[in-house]
Amino acid sequence: MSLTDIGCHEDIPETQPTIEGNAIQKAQYVLDNYGKDCFSEDTGLLIDALDGRPGVYSARYAGDHKNSEDNMDKVLEELGDNTNRSARFKTVIALVLDGQTHTFEGVVEGKILNARQGDGGFGYDPVFLPTGYDKSFAQMTADEKSEISHRARAMRKLHEFLKNLA
Repeated sequence: MSLTDIGCHEDIPETQPTIEGNAIQKAQYVLDNYGKDCFSEDTGLLIDALDGRPGVYSARYAGDHKNSEDNMDKVLEELGDNTNRSARFKTVIALVLDGQTHTFEGVVEGKILNARQGDGGFGYDPVFLPTGYDKSFAQMTADEKSEISHRARAMRKLHEFLKNLA
């Protein structure tokens, strides 16, 4: 069942200071306003040299227009020639089920490249090189990326949790 199926067409608030907080807020919003248990997720890119930015502001880092090209430009400009390019993608899935909230985290470590590489994926994929790989997320096939991505890792944890409930 999707948000559209339950009549939810509004933008769900994301006003928490953490990725985990936003994921929980969105799931709780659906329960509070539509009476449905659900799961939601929030994802961010955390860059060490930028004190964890863009973090919860990843989608709108360069403005509310949520433009990926502008977001990457801003990150690359802020990093400049900084040699500390360590970063990670983090996803938190929040599940509100039977009055309890559970969270599942997926992280993939890597670094920010000096320039875009590849034209696949979305968001910051062209500038993110996962640790242990020689191509950016944007250069990987969807299958390659889904094997190691932060979202896939969080989803596997959620899947395992739900499987153990049965």
